[in-house]
Amino acid sequence: MTAEREPAIKPAPSAEDLIAQATAPKPKRLALVASKGGLDEVYPVLMMASTAAALGWEVGVFCTFYGLDMVNVKRNKKLKVAAVGNPASPPPINGVEARVPSIVGMLPGMNAVATKMMKGWMEKSNMPSFEEMLDMCLESGVQFFACATTMGVMNVTQEDIMPQVSCLGATAFLDYAAEADLALFI
Repeated sequence: MTAEREPAIKPAPSAEDLIAQATAPKPKRLALVASKGGLDEVYPVLMMASTAAALGWEVGVFCTFYGLDMVNVKRNKKLKVAAVGNPASPPPINGVEARVPSIVGMLPGMNAVATKMMKGWMEKSNMPSFEEMLDMCLESGVQFFACATTMGVMNVTQEDIMPQVSCLGATAFLDYAAEADLALFI
């Protein structure tokens, strides 16, 4: 027969403790909306998120529409750079300002070429890969939220989303963002 324990009664916090809690500085908060899923479009999100987290900020990334690809286990290993539709693409090669005409991006295989080029530039610049950046964000406490509404629109299920990611509606994220010191839509 085991003796039942009585719950420990915690003393009420003192007035000084309550004042200290109320006046303690809160970390800054960054709210990011990630709406795009190209490799060149998720890097800025991860760079901002990891930098803010390294500075001690609380960071939340709301992934919606194609931004869901970043946290979709079926798609995030296959992110590409679109060779067409980016007016700044491609950047100068080896510092030469001669640019390839945009129409060349329509040729078969150009997305693969653009993706390989970007990965090469990132590696040459000693930038972490997408996977490494995402891991750095998760390890540093960045919270990722999958937009519950657009999951249905984009035919993404809960099983498709990384286990570290929470599903959240737009209303709940707006509440989160309303408390942010900085909110960015990328």
